[in-house]
Amino acid sequence: VQLQASGGGLVQPGGALRLSCAASGFSLHNYTITWFRQASGKEREWVSTSRHAEGMSYYADSVKGRFAISRDNAKNMAYLQMNSLEPEDTATYYCARGRPVLSEIRNGDMYYDWGRGTQVTVSS
Repeated sequence: VQLQASGGGLVQPGGALRLSCAASGFSLHNYTITWFRQASGKEREWVSTSRHAEGMSYYADSVKGRFAISRDNAKNMAYLQMNSLEPEDTATYYCARGRPVLSEIRNGDMYYDWGRGTQVTVSS
């Protein structure tokens, strides 16, 4: 089982990036996929969840309206489209898989596997 996040980079404020999460060793459609991020010196922060049970997506208030999570189960891939990026979005982004109940989607301890992170830097 492996998750691999990619697509990070350096972008100017207001710019966009699309992160990808490649899954192997399991079928993505059976699992919830969540993106977390961690900025230097700060605690890990929940960003967005694509929950397999009801097919719904959830977002942190800080990214709502700017980020969009999606998945392509046929390709076993998940994505995080990030628009209108702000310097506060600078962090290492991680994808994780699990089957948390809805009330626990923000709890990193509820996830089975984590991908290696991808760095996003928003700076002029």
